[in-house]
Amino acid sequence: MSTKHFANEPLALVNAALRSATYTNPSIALDAAQKTVFLRDAASQPTVALISGGGSGHEPSFAGFVGKGFLTAAVAGSVFASPSAEQVFRAIRRVGAEQPQRGVLVIIMNYTGDMLHFGMAVEKARAEGIKTELLVVGDDVGVGRKRGGRIGRRGLAGTVLVQKIASAAAAQGQSLERVSQIASLASENLATVGASLAHVHVPGREMTPDELGDDIEIGMGIHNEEGFGRVKTTLKGLVETMLKQLLDLSDSDRAYINVPAGEEVVVLVNNLGGISPLELGAITAEVVDQLDASYKIKPSRLLSGTYMTSLNGLGFSITILKVTDSAILPLIDAPADAAGWSPAPQVTRFDTIVGDGDCGLCLKTGAEAVLEHLESVVSSSGQQLDAVRVVRNIAQVVESSMDGTSGALYAIFVNALATGLHGQASGQRALVTPQVWAAALRAALKSLAKYTPAQPGDRTVVDALVPFVDTLTETLDVRKAVEAARRGSDSTRGMEAGLGRSVYVNSEGWSECPDPGAYGLAKLLEGLLDIPN
Repeated sequence: MSTKHFANEPLALVNAALRSATYTNPSIALDAAQKTVFLRDAASQPTVALISGGGSGHEPSFAGFVGKGFLTAAVAGSVFASPSAEQVFRAIRRVGAEQPQRGVLVIIMNYTGDMLHFGMAVEKARAEGIKTELLVVGDDVGVGRKRGGRIGRRGLAGTVLVQKIASAAAAQGQSLERVSQIASLASENLATVGASLAHVHVPGREMTPDELGDDIEIGMGIHNEEGFGRVKTTLKGLVETMLKQLLDLSDSDRAYINVPAGEEVVVLVNNLGGISPLELGAITAEVVDQLDASYKIKPSRLLSGTYMTSLNGLGFSITILKVTDSAILPLIDAPADAAGWSPAPQVTRFDTIVGDGDCGLCLKTGAEAVLEHLESVVSSSGQQLDAVRVVRNIAQVVESSMDGTSGALYAIFVNALATGLHGQASGQRALVTPQVWAAALRAALKSLAKYTPAQPGDRTVVDALVPFVDTLTETLDVRKAVEAARRGSDSTRGMEAGLGRSVYVNSEGWSECPDPGAYGLAKLLEGLLDIPN
């Protein structure tokens, strides 16, 4: 355990950390007296408000998740200690008093202090006419039913997923009843277990010997609480034990969720604060590999990073969320402007393995810019759109918003597509038919070939692009063309790279990883299937 800290006075440490949250996210403000951060325009928002909080020491939970599309406010206590009922009540009143019927959902973790203080505040808010609901999350399986007794499961990192799902539903304008329902559903299908190499030292407290020695504690809580037991094992053996606690139905004391092979799940690998990114990567790889090999489970979404810590805890937790509602994955994916929420797009994860990690963020930035542009075009246009002009404008947006190799390739192709459409159209009001689109796409593909020698089989974006264009030309069926692009992307798994940055990377270890560019294009093209006719 590390007992050395740069800041050793706990109260000053908490206050400074809360103040810093307003520096990293200008959309939030701090009520220092109440140790509460909140969205500046929270009171005027018409949507359901989301409040959470608890003891400090779990950063970025909870202040780091205040932002557009996430929490409306977060209330902080001292290190590992619940905030007071008065703090929480003032936070509820701040975000809910102006529009008491819009509703406030308070989400907390299952700890006695939080239950008492947040529960009291909720009752006071209801007495003032503020429509308020309380959801208590208990996702820990490290301590089983027998030992947990009537207290129930402790709250761990899985709480962050519940908060994200509820917040995204609220941002969509859902009612308090629906937001509470989807959050409760997620909470009921959640399981988390943690493990640590050491206990943590709280700044300002007397040092006590860490009796763990060379042991690993499995099931440790986020406040130094002991867990299921102590073992000496390898990373492989540790993950094996943890996944068994999460998924083994024969363990009646811990079988909280039933996840059959092939079931959709969200997996969160959470850093308890003291694990290096390098080591967390190895842990994440071990978790994904064992889920596939032992349980035939492939995560529909994989989040790996620092979401809920135990100060500088030298450990990690694994969370599995069983997807039981079709709304859950889109809510996980929904954008959130919160400093603590940084789920790398899966394209980025692939590109980090085989490149420099910029592909996903580049595509994300470009896609968001194009969507914003299209929304403005649709809202301002009351007549039939000029396809050539729309595509040319999209090309300009791509040029200005996307950098890197991907940005250049997309800009060249979209500009060439606009030229191809113009050449195919005959007359001022010519209808752009599927045949015209297909011919223009083929012309754009030919133009792109002037600037890159990439061919199918080189493990590049072209492995998805060429099948899409060829299939659309042959069938004029967008769905079939998108499926061809998917197959082209999948074909790059294990393919030896002929061009691109992957040429310089040892292929050992990423045989199951598709080319990031091809994967990203396939995902982009899938969006065509969601466009109304």
